[in-house]
Amino acid sequence: MGDLARLRVTPESRATMTSSVLLKLAGGGLFARAMRGSAFTALGYVTSQAVRLASNLILTRLLFPEAFGLMALVTVFMVGLAMFSDVGLGPSIMQNKRGDDPHFLDTAWTIQVIRGAVLWLGTCALALPVAAFYGAPALGQLLPVAGLTLLIAGFNPTRIETANRHLALGLVTLLDLASQVVGIAVMVAIAMATGSVWALVWGGIAGQATKLLLTTAWLPGTRNRFRWDRAAATELVRFGKWIFLSTACGFLLTQGDKAILGRYLSLESLGVYNIGYFLASFPMLLAGAVTGRVLIPLYRDSHPGSAPDNARKLRRMRYVLSATIAGLLALMALIGVPLVGLLYDARYAAAGGIVVLIACLQMPQMVGQTYDQAALAAGDSRSFFLVMAGRAAMQTALFLLGAEIGGLVGALAGQALASVLVYPAVVWLARKHGAWDAWHDLVFWTFGLSVCGLSLWVNWAAIAILIGK
Repeated sequence: MGDLARLRVTPESRATMTSSVLLKLAGGGLFARAMRGSAFTALGYVTSQAVRLASNLILTRLLFPEAFGLMALVTVFMVGLAMFSDVGLGPSIMQNKRGDDPHFLDTAWTIQVIRGAVLWLGTCALALPVAAFYGAPALGQLLPVAGLTLLIAGFNPTRIETANRHLALGLVTLLDLASQVVGIAVMVAIAMATGSVWALVWGGIAGQATKLLLTTAWLPGTRNRFRWDRAAATELVRFGKWIFLSTACGFLLTQGDKAILGRYLSLESLGVYNIGYFLASFPMLLAGAVTGRVLIPLYRDSHPGSAPDNARKLRRMRYVLSATIAGLLALMALIGVPLVGLLYDARYAAAGGIVVLIACLQMPQMVGQTYDQAALAAGDSRSFFLVMAGRAAMQTALFLLGAEIGGLVGALAGQALASVLVYPAVVWLARKHGAWDAWHDLVFWTFGLSVCGLSLWVNWAAIAILIGK
């Protein structure tokens, strides 16, 4: 009884533990800032997705499914242009020792502005060929106007990346949310007035312009100006050449499905697929938002191999993130069908089975989500590229093969198989930089496979409908 009494949690001990946690979070240390940054990013992302979901529910009632198919293709090519020209300015600023040098930052900003202008010209050049390829004449008009968002984004201040570098993410998150709300308000207003797909285009432009204005006016730091520091440019290009190749592969990983399905599905079916993807991809996009902003500074300044305490804290953070994402994916896999039925009208019913399948195929991706940032933090963008290239080649080949054999369901099955086959490469990268945790992977592989089996069994009727299409 004496031992039990000593273990009893009293109100006083609970208050002490709470105070201890709050003090740790309020501290100025790296892990305290990382925890606050993770919380801000996660809260901001969840809020952002809630706003997007609300607007999506409104817009699906104001617009037709083909509008979402058209915008899916517009997004594919805008993202494709952006990713095929990404030279890693953000990661460079976050990991480089000159990341706070005004000459380095202004050179990065100059490159960014030039890139934005070239990207917009690229959307103009691609508009008519893309419209002809997909048999959708409206793309010829939509792409050049939508491309203005890339031109505007080129002028975003590097103070955004400086805030990420120092894990000062609160204000950045708030300004992102404010920009998003303005963009969505414009979308809804134009959709109500016109019922046209142009609502989605002009809303995107309004949101990006608002982000530029707010971040320029409110983020602390020196204003950027045009400058060319040869040494800084050399460092940016040396690091960024592998990021460029990696993000080109990233395009195939994140947008290749829609680019390929655009040739296999009607615009209406592609719009339904896009709705399902929007719901199912939320957990992994949340993980990407947190890891992309938080883990590079952590691995850079507190590498797990440098001290046992660092390894312990990073391990704990990895488990919390993975458990959160795995839980959200499991939820989407199990309730995807009734969720779509609750939120959308009958035109989008097929999206329920798509939510289940996409949530399941993302389980293997979730296991290695926290590893690749270790390579970028160490400046090893080459190894990062090699893994991305293998993943992109495998996924694209198996997605295409699956689409030929089994249509949409076959394509998604091929994508899931690719995620399993590239896992050894993910382990290689993690081991190279001292980030691999075998027990973590065993726990979440077991959980993921169990959830996939259960969710496929529970929702087989909805998936069978997709197979029959």
